[in-house]
Amino acid sequence: MTGWSFHALDTWWWPWVFLIVAGWFANDVWRLLGVAFSGRLTEESPLFAWVKAVATALVAGVIAGLVLNPGGDLAETSLALRLGAVACGFAAFRLGADSVGIGVVVGEAAFFAGRFLGL
Repeated sequence: MTGWSFHALDTWWWPWVFLIVAGWFANDVWRLLGVAFSGRLTEESPLFAWVKAVATALVAGVIAGLVLNPGGDLAETSLALRLGAVACGFAAFRLGADSVGIGVVVGEAAFFAGRFLGL
């Protein structure tokens, strides 16, 4: 073995084991740290506000990337349809008492309705 890399072993099962272990480690370390420090944080703390802002910015960046520079089948749809679906979802989110579920369902419904109508 030449180390802990994706191509360390030449067997069919090694990439799966590597992905499971690496995925577990990347997620659960942060979860355990969150549990350990959660009693000391309040929602009003500057650290919590910063973490929330960074997480929100990351989600917004992923959504912007999917809408403005899509790949696969999504790239075959028009920019107007994608932006319209986002606008409908955001409007529903704001009108629905800031419910993420309502915003997602309405945005998806608007997108699929536009696809059905050939937009």
